[in-house]
Amino acid sequence: MKLRSWVKAAGLVAVSALLIVAILITGLLSFVFYNVEQGRDWSVPTQKMSEHLMRTADGYTFTGEALLRPENWAMLLDESGRVVWSWRKPADVPEKYTLTEVASFTRWYLVDYPVQCRVRDDGLLVVGDEKGSVWKHDIALSMESLVQLPVWAAGLFLMALGCVLALAYLVTRRWFRQAQQVRDEARAGWINGVSHDIRTPLSVVMGYAAQIEEDQTLPPDRRRQAGAIRAQSQVIRDLVNDLNLTMRLDCAMQALRKERLQPAALLRRTAADFLNGGLAEGFSVEVELPPAPLPVIEADEFLLRRAVNNLLTNCVRHNAPGCAIRMGGRTEAGKVVLWVEGGQAASGQASSSRQLEEDGGAAHGTGLRLVAQIAAAHDGQARFFSGAAYRCELWLPVKQR
Repeated sequence: MKLRSWVKAAGLVAVSALLIVAILITGLLSFVFYNVEQGRDWSVPTQKMSEHLMRTADGYTFTGEALLRPENWAMLLDESGRVVWSWRKPADVPEKYTLTEVASFTRWYLVDYPVQCRVRDDGLLVVGDEKGSVWKHDIALSMESLVQLPVWAAGLFLMALGCVLALAYLVTRRWFRQAQQVRDEARAGWINGVSHDIRTPLSVVMGYAAQIEEDQTLPPDRRRQAGAIRAQSQVIRDLVNDLNLTMRLDCAMQALRKERLQPAALLRRTAADFLNGGLAEGFSVEVELPPAPLPVIEADEFLLRRAVNNLLTNCVRHNAPGCAIRMGGRTEAGKVVLWVEGGQAASGQASSSRQLEEDGGAAHGTGLRLVAQIAAAHDGQARFFSGAAYRCELWLPVKQR
C-alpha cells in the first residue's frame, strides 16, 4: 500500500513538473511572437577579430586565427563593395557587392552563409559560418514590451502554480474519495455482520423472556425481571436497526421512496401505532394540529415515521412516569414543521439534565442522530432544543405545485 502511494505521489510530481514546463514554454513562445518586431537577436564577438586585423603598407595582417573555428571565414569590403582582404573565404562567395547586396546580407544571409558584420574605418568586416549552422532571425523589443516582461513572467508563474495546485487538489480529492469509499464499505460490512450475528441470539432472549413474563406460576418479581429483560432486548434490537439505517444514510445507500404525504395523517398514524405498541404506564401522547390543513410534502413515509417514532421513544426512555408527550405540526417560513416535545415530569421539573446538541449528537445515542440524518436526506433540517422540556423540530420543504 505504501509503495502504491509513493508511486502515485511520484507520478503526480512528474505530471506537475511537465505541466509547469509546458506552460512556461508556451508562455515564452507566446511572448516572443506577441512582441516580435524587425531587429537582430544574434551576435558574435567580431570586435576582437577586428582588433586583430591591422592595415599595413603591404596590405593587411591578421593575427586572430585562434578566434576562428575551422568552419569560420572572414573578409573585408572597402567602400566600393570590393573584397580587399579575406581569410578562408569560400569559392562561391563573390568578390564584389553592390549597395543593395550589402544591405541584404548584413541583415540575413550571404549565399546561404550566416554572417555577421562590423563597420571599420577602412571598410566592412564580414565574418561567416558554414551553411545551416545558425538560425538567423531578427527580433526587436520595444521598451513597452521590455517593461511587460516581468509581468508576463509573474503571470506565467502564477498560472503554472494554479494549475499544479488544481491538479493536486483534484487528484488528492479523488484519492480521498476512494479511501473513504473503502472505509465506508468496511464499516458497512462490519455493521451488517454484527447486526446479523446479534439478531438470532437476541430473538431467543426476547422469546424466552416473553414466555417467562407470561408464566402465571412464577412469582411477580421474577415476571417483572423477565419483562425488564424483554424491554431491554427490544432496546438493543432498535439500536441495531438504527445503526444499520444511519450507516446506509451516511453512505447514501438508502434509496428514498418519496411520495405525496399529508403531514397531519402521518402524525396521527405514528401516534396511533406508538400507543398500540404498548405505551408504558404514566405516559400520555397528545397530537396538536392547526385548524388549517398542513401543506402536502413529498417524503419517504417509512423514514419520517421512523424519525418521529424515535423521538417519541426517546421521550419515554429518558423521562420518569408522569411525562406528557406532545407532538404536532405547523407551517412556518414556507416549510412544514413537525415537532415532538416531552420531558416535563409530573412534579413540574425536568427529569433529566442531559443537553441536546444541534446535530442530535447528545448522550441519548444514535436515535437523535438518525433523526437529523433523515431530515437532511429530505433536504430539510432537524432542530433540537433543551430546557424545561426537550423538543425537536423537523423542518421539511413543501411539495411545489
